[in-house]
Amino acid sequence: MAMRGIGCFVVLIAVLSACSDSNAPQGRNPSGAQTAAVEQASGLPRILETFNVGKDVFVRALAVDSKNGALWVGTSLGVHEIDLATRAVRRTITREQGLANEYVFAILAERDGGVWFGTNGGGMTHLRDTQTRTYFPMHGLADYWVYAFARQSNGALWVGTWAGANRFEPDTGRFTTYLKELVNEWVYGIGVDSRDRVWFGTEGGVSMFDGKQWYAWTHDQGLGAPNNDKLPISTNTGLGTRSRHDLSVLADGSPTYNPNYVFCIHVDSRDRVWAGTWGGGASRFDGEGWNNLTTHDGLAGDVVFAITSDRYGNLWFGTDRGLSRYDGHAWQTFGKDQGMPGDNVYAVAATPDGEVWAGTRGGVARIGYGSAETGNGGQEGG
Repeated sequence: MAMRGIGCFVVLIAVLSACSDSNAPQGRNPSGAQTAAVEQASGLPRILETFNVGKDVFVRALAVDSKNGALWVGTSLGVHEIDLATRAVRRTITREQGLANEYVFAILAERDGGVWFGTNGGGMTHLRDTQTRTYFPMHGLADYWVYAFARQSNGALWVGTWAGANRFEPDTGRFTTYLKELVNEWVYGIGVDSRDRVWFGTEGGVSMFDGKQWYAWTHDQGLGAPNNDKLPISTNTGLGTRSRHDLSVLADGSPTYNPNYVFCIHVDSRDRVWAGTWGGGASRFDGEGWNNLTTHDGLAGDVVFAITSDRYGNLWFGTDRGLSRYDGHAWQTFGKDQGMPGDNVYAVAATPDGEVWAGTRGGVARIGYGSAETGNGGQEGG
């Protein structure tokens, strides 16, 4: 099954083959055949397809558009709309189609068919059909660098930037900026729980707004596991362009430790809040305190870039050492040895039919059960 696309997941390879970009994917790679056969026989998911999208193309964001049956893939060279049924590339969005910057770090697909894109220095862009509108600080956006979106049930859109968080009212175009209220102004992840409380992952910990009051948690309150492996302490301010932030989470080739730095926030179906930390593993808030999962528990890597849940309740973690699946009891890891295009997994998304897409540097992967689709009965991990 061929796909066309620019640097993201299985979908992206399809996208790239349909484009003239020099970084177009080089082809599908059905690697890890022996491992896949064992996993299929055991009822575990396996890598179904992988696609090369160019060694210097990063896949930073993935979002499922259930209304249109599409997967949106955000890369360092633009964004692609992929047909989930055929995995054909429907279209590619770049500067020519309305993006102010082609490096896409965040995507939110709305129920009405509209899509939001957060970019690295180009503000945020809203796409509906073929029409785009971009918002900059001149319109009220807190910063040009946009890294997270989340929608409350009342319609408010929350936007995470490098200069605080915005609450945006699309109907009126009004922006409200929150800066001093946050534990740290550099916001990378946002999640909304069933009580409409908004959770923020920042470079300095986790903040929560319940509509009236603000709360905060840091490593001192249990966020991020202790540095039991004695990793080098990172003094890096964070992930981003080198003019403002250093991209590397490594020191001389080894992972570093900065447990207050949160790359992502995920609220699961049991209303538990998960935070992916830099070197402190995955942290889960149970309503009273934080519990941490690390490589000592089975997590692939302790730098956690992305977290999602699938339809069966399994949790998926994109880390610096591969993709981890956790069903609450057992772990399964997908890395280069299992056929992943790269070990640094920056983006993860789950589709309604139970498949999971993962984006890395240089490629994307589609993971599922093939013809023997099974689950764990809906028992969510942890």
